[in-house]
Amino acid sequence: DDDLVSTKLQTRPPSSIDTDAPCECTEVTATSRHYVDRLFDPDPQNVLQGVIDMKNAVIGNNRQKANLIVLGAVPRLLYLLQQSSSSLELRTECAVVLGSLAMGTENNIKSLVDCHIIPALLQGLLCSDLIFIEACLRCLRTVFISPVTPVQLLYTDPTVIPHLMSLLSLSQHTQEYITQIFAHCCKTPEHQTVLFNHGAIQNIAPLLISPSYKVRMQALKCFSVLAYENAQVSMTLVNVLVDGEQLSQVFVRMMQRDKPIEMQLTAAKCLTYMCRAGAIRTDDNCIVLKTLPCLVRMCSKERLLEERVEGAETLAYLMEPDIELQRIASVTDHLVSMLADYFKYPSSVSAITDIKRLDHDLKHAHELRQAAFKLYASLGSNDEDIRKKVMHSILLYYIVSALFFKKKSMA
Repeated sequence: DDDLVSTKLQTRPPSSIDTDAPCECTEVTATSRHYVDRLFDPDPQNVLQGVIDMKNAVIGNNRQKANLIVLGAVPRLLYLLQQSSSSLELRTECAVVLGSLAMGTENNIKSLVDCHIIPALLQGLLCSDLIFIEACLRCLRTVFISPVTPVQLLYTDPTVIPHLMSLLSLSQHTQEYITQIFAHCCKTPEHQTVLFNHGAIQNIAPLLISPSYKVRMQALKCFSVLAYENAQVSMTLVNVLVDGEQLSQVFVRMMQRDKPIEMQLTAAKCLTYMCRAGAIRTDDNCIVLKTLPCLVRMCSKERLLEERVEGAETLAYLMEPDIELQRIASVTDHLVSMLADYFKYPSSVSAITDIKRLDHDLKHAHELRQAAFKLYASLGSNDEDIRKKVMHSILLYYIVSALFFKKKSMA
């Protein structure tokens, strides 16, 4: 079977490659053709050196990556990667180059997927060499986190998920890459079920106390997507112990102010989803005293615009069905008035002093307003006093805005 797949991936000789294929670069250079020609050298040592030289040539060079793709380098690299007769060093270098090509444009990713890079790399994971496995996983991670890659490709072969689970224990690199793949490819209840049934919770929970921040963060993101609107997963998470500590308490520790904002926010999302799924009571201290205040902090103007959007949307989702949480949130850190700042982008100051800042503000202005209205709606959905406070805040904003623009036009 391996030989059959490899034969299908065997590309045409360099002389017959169609250089008129569409390409984002303006011309196919002779140097690029030379790199591809070397992949067909009869001497394996020359092929290895050619692949290494290609690796060095494509780093940070999107034009070179596009050139090599249009010249047919990908099918040949995949062929060499899958050949059991190739040295492990050559196969590993091929995986590294493919990973570098995947770090280019979205068109590069599309070309790689069209060349069936995913099944070829998944097949490579059956090898026993750790360095080769890590190179394949690193490339797979880069391909799968791209928005143009169909995530369903991870679930086509039912043996893939259990095999990935078995690779988690090999190294911190395999843990980081695999959990990142899971976090990006868990999009539906069916995906959640597949991962749950193959032991995702038991295998990933210990990674939350890994010495590697990247591993801890990707494991946390996994639990966030697994628990979202999933009662089965959430109920299971409540009873999980990590090094003798309840998982919910691990999440609470990750929300402490001294932790990175990304970690605080993702841990708060995990507890929010568990609460909404009915696994944690809304009056539990980890929700009232930890999760809700953490999400309110994410709404402050000290946070990045992206963090403020995510914080507001998550907070709105947390308290949407519970009037007591709405009342607590309405008097926490001046949340209602804080949300008025969400309507101040783009600001007139940023337009004058920093074009990049203006562009950034414009991109997020709509998301900020949308998040603010979601939170306002959630806050005022049950309590009349809160509703009046919300309406007063919104009305005050529009009055101030109207006065500002009137003054500006008169000037």
